[in-house]
Amino acid sequence: MSTNLTRLGLDKATLIGMSAILMWSSSIGVYRNIAEIFGPVGGAALTFTVSGLAAVIYAGRSVLRGHSVNYLLLGGFFFVAYEVSLSLALGFADNRSQSIELGLINYLWPCLTIVLAVLLGDQRANFVIVPGVLLSLLGIFWVTSGGESVGLQPLLANIGKNPVAYALALAAAITWPIYTLATRRMANGRNAVPLFLLGTAAVLWIKFFMTEQPPLHFDLEGALLVGGFGVITTLAYSAWNHGVMHGNLTLLASASYFTPVLSVLLSSLLFQVMPEASFWIGALLVTGGSLMCWWAVRASSKS
Repeated sequence: MSTNLTRLGLDKATLIGMSAILMWSSSIGVYRNIAEIFGPVGGAALTFTVSGLAAVIYAGRSVLRGHSVNYLLLGGFFFVAYEVSLSLALGFADNRSQSIELGLINYLWPCLTIVLAVLLGDQRANFVIVPGVLLSLLGIFWVTSGGESVGLQPLLANIGKNPVAYALALAAAITWPIYTLATRRMANGRNAVPLFLLGTAAVLWIKFFMTEQPPLHFDLEGALLVGGFGVITTLAYSAWNHGVMHGNLTLLASASYFTPVLSVLLSSLLFQVMPEASFWIGALLVTGGSLMCWWAVRASSKS
């Protein structure tokens, strides 16, 4: 059994990385719930404070040792940029349905990870990667246009209702692939996620105190959500970093392609808001396009 899994690229490090994908699938709905209780900035700041402290306690003194300066600066910048962009995008959403839509835009990152890996020479791909990327983009256009028609006018009209949130979601989709590839190249087997989580918390607290935000108040349900999600976030990112550094990157990215549909399903159950059929079509297009990108790389590596 172990030999068969290894032939498929499913070594221990890759399986650990895949566990992060399962944990992330619930993140969109939980992010939004925390933002509704504590505000978009305050809620995110609390979450990453708990997550960062939990990660530092888990890692111990080793978290401060052996990191390259380039990894800390470049990897840290893109990690913080991703987390701040995603958490604020979901927090600034006009409603729960829009937060699910913004979450789907974020899940362009599996497709973009493969594209960036090909552009940087880390992977080879055949021509199928082009229609794969176009299909993923079509899925985003379909959802963002409202599903009635795919075109520039309905797209801009929908984005115009909340341009900041949509821009942040797109920024998240772009920055995570950069972080993933930077980590693989610069981390040298080290894991600075605990420091990056605390850095994210610091940026969010600065924004909280420097801008006008809803005041924080004690809420038992919110405290339980922040505590539980903070710990899960720590586990997810530690698992992902381990998988990226020691596992099969292409297989990890391909497994993550199913996250959009799973995330939409879990968010819908949590919010008790069932998206329309057109939204599911868009989610399936994003997933299908990403799988085509993965196949383009896999087929090319065999030739």
